[in-house]
Amino acid sequence: MSEKPSVALIGAGAMGGALLTGWLKAEVIAPRRSLCDEHKVAVNIDDGPFDAVVIAVKPQIAASVLPTYASLATNSTIVSVMAGKSIASVSGMLGAAVQVARAMPNLPAAIGKGVTGVYAPHAIDEVGRALIETLMRAAGDVVWVQREEEIDFVTAVSGSGPAYFFLLTEALADAGEALGLSKDAAAALARATLSGAGALMEGEARSPAEMRKAVTSPGGTTEAALRVLDGDDEALRKLINQAVGYAAKRAGELTD
Repeated sequence: MSEKPSVALIGAGAMGGALLTGWLKAEVIAPRRSLCDEHKVAVNIDDGPFDAVVIAVKPQIAASVLPTYASLATNSTIVSVMAGKSIASVSGMLGAAVQVARAMPNLPAAIGKGVTGVYAPHAIDEVGRALIETLMRAAGDVVWVQREEEIDFVTAVSGSGPAYFFLLTEALADAGEALGLSKDAAAALARATLSGAGALMEGEARSPAEMRKAVTSPGGTTEAALRVLDGDDEALRKLINQAVGYAAKRAGELTD
């Protein structure tokens, strides 16, 4: 593999574009020529070879698109970021490609603050794994899983996770408005509180549990609220566990 890997990106929509922006910003890849000013997309006019082929097309069009690129898959490390497409399915669409991995980034990858769950079978060696790590780390953190089915769990926790965060922000704003704050004030307070807490946690060595305890004074306002959310019956934990379980189940049902 060269110092800067050659990468063929198939699909440059929301997630493909986010990954590409991260690669260019981190100078992970070396563009050969510009395709458009918006993304500064590198376009290769030959058929490779490429160190990696990253597949980021919509799953519903994969069957019609991927066979066109089967020739690229022969000696490349294939990384699919498509939801709901198994390694066996991707391999088949690419003419029985062997070195196929699955990755599940999430929405904050667009600003380099994402987290990507990755599964790679034994067919991908240490060089291939290092290449995948380099490419995915440009979008944020990388977490490796041991079984392909765990990608469904990644989808439920971090792939769908930003929506849970946004819902909590909505709910907190609604609660503030119900108390008597203006809609704008409640929304601003909720948004800044949640994003600020996330930024604080990112730079902290303490666990979330330790940070929660640090802000919860005995007999104070936070303790009163937490008793409702997650008291002796652990209502919030049970609800989150159930919700994530349903998401994981649905991810498995959608995978072929």
